[in-house]
Amino acid sequence: MSSNINSITGNPRNAINKLAFPTILSMLLMFLNNLIDSFWVSGINSEALAALGFIAPLYLVIIGLGNGVGAGANSLISRFIGAERFEDANNAVIHSFILMVFVSVVIFLVGIFLLKDIIVLFGASPVSAYCLDYGQIIFFLNIVFLAPNVTSNIFRSEGDVGRATIPLMLSAVLNMALDPIFIYILDLGIFGAGLATVVSSFVGFLLMVYWIFVKRDTFFNFSFIHYRRKMEIYREILFVAIPAGTEEIIFSLVAIILNYLIVVTAGVDEIASFTIAWRFISIAFLPCMAIGIATITVSGIAYGARNGPNFNETIKYSTMLSLAITLIISAVFFIFAYPICEVFNFQAGNPALVERSAEILRLLVFYNFLIPFGATAAYAYQGVGAGFKSLGLTVLRELVLSMAFAYIMGILMGMGVFGVYLGAIIGMNIGSLFGFVCIWIFNIRFQRQCSPCE
Repeated sequence: MSSNINSITGNPRNAINKLAFPTILSMLLMFLNNLIDSFWVSGINSEALAALGFIAPLYLVIIGLGNGVGAGANSLISRFIGAERFEDANNAVIHSFILMVFVSVVIFLVGIFLLKDIIVLFGASPVSAYCLDYGQIIFFLNIVFLAPNVTSNIFRSEGDVGRATIPLMLSAVLNMALDPIFIYILDLGIFGAGLATVVSSFVGFLLMVYWIFVKRDTFFNFSFIHYRRKMEIYREILFVAIPAGTEEIIFSLVAIILNYLIVVTAGVDEIASFTIAWRFISIAFLPCMAIGIATITVSGIAYGARNGPNFNETIKYSTMLSLAITLIISAVFFIFAYPICEVFNFQAGNPALVERSAEILRLLVFYNFLIPFGATAAYAYQGVGAGFKSLGLTVLRELVLSMAFAYIMGILMGMGVFGVYLGAIIGMNIGSLFGFVCIWIFNIRFQRQCSPCE
């Protein structure tokens, strides 16, 4: 076995550290890339910026589908590695690419036949021309987003975290550089922003292609000679891919519902302050996501090897590491809320907006307080192949409990917008603890199953 495989099949703490921290950096770069995209597009005109806002959720769905297939592949391959079924792992690699191509074709067809109707359905008719200029190239060439996501998850499952993250970081940095060139110097407008996104992602994937087919020093052999069609493999990948991809839609729904409740209880002006604060709450969640992605690999390997102690250590360490980082970030946001919101306030000379954003940020840091417990549960369930249990916990935590408490306290109890925020916080924390109880019960049962073998 390669040194990378050895590094992720040994001590779970070392494996999580190796996989998680580079992923955190790449996620922060991609988040910064989204902000810079909005900055350059806003220079065209307000209509172009609005169009970017309408297409952004659709783009995130495409990314989510790629992440979903990647998570399914990561989970299954990791379990095969743990069981030392390396030929099956190689076979699963090819199965995941076939699934990825199928998903890409479906997205392409949606772009051809339904994109215009979707834009109208979203209420974007006044800026439909801008939406199509940006959206069509994203939909038509979606393969350049899906392929790097799936490939990076495969690299991650073999412990090669450098190759899993460097191309994604390269794409983010390159997109920042190409945006002003394509939009303004080449005078391509918002189409240039979409083209820059496609080109930068393609360049990152070319680096992966070089490693796989030219340098040929990856652990897995990406060749069809290993392909043996097994419907069970497709099923196992999809059992994680579908729920993982659906979670992106859930996060979008949460933002839509919160916006609605805020408008009802406090008016449209509150949305601007909430949007600034929510941006930082999203940043605080990135380490949980990165550690969770590492947890998929490490828990999958332990589960496949029937290694109870390693699985137990994975659950405990990933939770505590996520919690420690989340608390540190939350403390920084709470203490420095005003200067942080002032720096990132694009409406200069509006101290009231900064003040209100800081107040909301100080309250919403508690929204993330116990998320590490719920996130660990969701990602560990993905690691063992129980994707729909992961989805169920996410729906319960994000949609059912958080939004229900927000509605009850904000609307029914008449507490106004403060009740909306407080209810969302309470519901999220209760859901996170419930999820951790579920995975801990699963962990105890798994320890008992493994004990006769030890």
